[in-house]
Amino acid sequence: MPIPSFVSFRSANAGQLADALQHARDYTLALFDCFAQAGYDAPARVPQLLCVNPPLWELGHIAWFAEWFVLRHAASSHPADARKGPLLRKGDDWFDAGTVPHAMRWKLDLPSTGAMKMYCHEVLDRVLDQLLNAAADGVAHDAALYPYRLVLAYEDMRGEALLAALQTLGLAAPPGLLRDESAWVQPSELRFAGCAVQLGSRHDGSFVFDNELHAYESYVPGFSMDAALVTNAQFSDFVADGGYHTGRSCRLGGRDGLLRPARTAPRYWQRDGGYWRNQRFGRLCTLNGAEPVRHVSLFEAQAYCQWAERRLPTEAEWEMAALSGHPGFRWGRLWEWTATPFEPYPGFAPGPWREYSAPHFAACQVLRGASFATQARLVSPKFRHFQLPARDDIFVGLRTCAY
Repeated sequence: MPIPSFVSFRSANAGQLADALQHARDYTLALFDCFAQAGYDAPARVPQLLCVNPPLWELGHIAWFAEWFVLRHAASSHPADARKGPLLRKGDDWFDAGTVPHAMRWKLDLPSTGAMKMYCHEVLDRVLDQLLNAAADGVAHDAALYPYRLVLAYEDMRGEALLAALQTLGLAAPPGLLRDESAWVQPSELRFAGCAVQLGSRHDGSFVFDNELHAYESYVPGFSMDAALVTNAQFSDFVADGGYHTGRSCRLGGRDGLLRPARTAPRYWQRDGGYWRNQRFGRLCTLNGAEPVRHVSLFEAQAYCQWAERRLPTEAEWEMAALSGHPGFRWGRLWEWTATPFEPYPGFAPGPWREYSAPHFAACQVLRGASFATQARLVSPKFRHFQLPARDDIFVGLRTCAY
């Protein structure tokens, strides 16, 4: 599965998109095979967890999403907006995430594993034919490429979710993803002077997610920020000092945070005598103190910051630091919690994928950056990821900040 040279999906041309779409599908199928080897291609064998979909349903849904927006020329994700019929008679009934409740995904009469893979190959073949024909006809302009860029971004995001599901279920990951993610720099602090920054994005022909629109100016006061993510060693000091049992932790997490389930350390940490070990894709490993702490909820991140007499950065501070060009500011190994609730920028309007942002405003928190599991073509300092505050199954960590 060769990795194509890095080109942002936001501005990729037709040929680059074709290569990237093929790579994304190969990666999706490689991840699916990891589940299938454990017998989890059968939905009935997959534990019903809120953070996991049955892999067989996920595989079909990814292909269906591409079929919907590219082959069926849907103007939006509204069920009535497809201009052509489905390849599978019951495809919409099975795979439309907007109409199929999460719990129902275990109960559907889905095609077999072999038939689902054939569907995936058929959709991709038709998508690539349509894309390359448009390029040959000279009509592969930015507006025409929007649906291809959208489905590529979506498959890459679902690929990261599938990898997180392998971790959740204790299954082995594809080779090459089990390396330690050690900190790049010694703990240090960077100072940024206050200034006006432009947040959001303008329509310039490249792809822009709806929650990144529109561009506006905001003044950010001066602040200091960690150069590196908080490490396991730093977080273990917080754990050893009773951080999971203090009053401030209880107030921050409540029954939906640190206290449910009752924990004494981050998810996947296990005490082994005088040492900590952690579970990593089904393997129990000695905890690497230099590695950034991962799989922490917003509540845990906030509690650590209060213990350290620091705070989480706002998303404006994070974006300012990422765009500053400061050589000491390193990011991209884990998603990072921010202090900013997920809200629309001024002038927001839902994009064609209507359910991407709008239903999640106010309920979710902004994460910034990227993780080791994020495809390089998806990485951007403008990307606004978001998750529910209690999520700790994803590849997320934190860095701290102060005025």
